[in-house]
Amino acid sequence: MLKKVAYKIGSAAMTMLLLFSTVSFTVEKHFCGDVLIDVAVFSEVQKCTMEAFKNEQEKITKKSCCKDVLDTLEGQKQLAIKSFDDFDIKQQVFLTSYVFAFNYLIEALPKQIIPHKDYSPPNLIADRQVLDQVFLI
Repeated sequence: MLKKVAYKIGSAAMTMLLLFSTVSFTVEKHFCGDVLIDVAVFSEVQKCTMEAFKNEQEKITKKSCCKDVLDTLEGQKQLAIKSFDDFDIKQQVFLTSYVFAFNYLIEALPKQIIPHKDYSPPNLIADRQVLDQVFLI
């Protein structure tokens, strides 16, 4: 039972680690001058009101005060899959001894059988020792 729970927890943890190491996403920021207006991770950023006048402003100054910054957090592209033969001899010995110790040296306790579990004692009407005047001395 304990082995199964440990196996499931380990499998779930390794799956989450693999998922989070391969996911990549982009953080999009919109600045108007030096002021941060909006930040978006999974949606479009909201442009400031200066974007509406961008065409008119470009005709006059040829430089916009608004800018968009994209920060990309890249995940892993390729995963390295190693076989047992790729490890050196010390790592192979450690891995085999660990697997052996985990599988064979940790034993579950045997299920104990209680033969009188459902037995209910008879109702006592009188104390037999007092009635017969027999006492242990």
